[in-house]
Amino acid sequence: MATLSQWVAGSRPRTLPTSLVPVVVGTGVAIGAGHAVWWRALLAAVVALVLQIGVNYSNDYSDGVRGTDEVRVGPLRLVGSKVAPPKQVLAAALGSFAVAAVAGLALAAVTTWWLLLVGAFAILAAWFYTGGKNPYGYRALGEISVFVFFGLVAVVGTVYVQTETLPWEAWAAAVPIGLLACALLVVNNLRDLPNDKESGKRTLAVVLGGPWTRILYAACCAVPFMFVLALAAPHPWVLIALAAAPFSVKPTQKVSQGATGRDLIPVLGETARLQIVYGVLLAVGLAL
Repeated sequence: MATLSQWVAGSRPRTLPTSLVPVVVGTGVAIGAGHAVWWRALLAAVVALVLQIGVNYSNDYSDGVRGTDEVRVGPLRLVGSKVAPPKQVLAAALGSFAVAAVAGLALAAVTTWWLLLVGAFAILAAWFYTGGKNPYGYRALGEISVFVFFGLVAVVGTVYVQTETLPWEAWAAAVPIGLLACALLVVNNLRDLPNDKESGKRTLAVVLGGPWTRILYAACCAVPFMFVLALAAPHPWVLIALAAAPFSVKPTQKVSQGATGRDLIPVLGETARLQIVYGVLLAVGLAL
């Protein structure tokens, strides 16, 4: 029987900023447009956070029952390490998806019902990342899914449920946030590359190989600052997001200099910190 601390570890807390930062940025856009609705922003945060937890538990379950998580250098996996029965982890994943669905239903009820379709796709994408007979996460498509759902959908969706509009600023802000979310997955898959290759998981890191994956990580951390410069023309306050640049130096150096295995575990936290600082500063700049 897993302890509470093991369940928390199994939710992969270092990945959770990926879900909340887009909501913060989207709310910054809404404030700048003069149409922030705080209770809707809070519900959007619930949807994003619980959906991310559901993704993590469902990945734990699917990889665990396949046996691809038995040898790991990363954080605890509940099923793979046999500290929790697969059925319990599956129930935790489905329960998380259910909570996200209820919160999303409330947002759809006060805005537009086509949001239900978006939510359904998000849940399906979460499950089939590593679930089902042909998980797309094993087909080098994980980063694309993260970019779409933790970048475009999360930021633009947060803006829409508050303003009921789709301003260009929402799309422009969604791209760098999606890239930073991808950076987290890229470094995670880089860390697991040897084991994934041996177990048959064809992540993007396995397909590209180590050197190109390191270049991809560096690009995901650098390109968001180019978008700051693009957004600065009509919104000069967003330049304050450049203050997050120093937070990209240390993790990028570690990855570029060839860190592997356990040496990449701290990079996950450093990448999450970069995303948080960048996202908060970008949100403030857009709000102002």
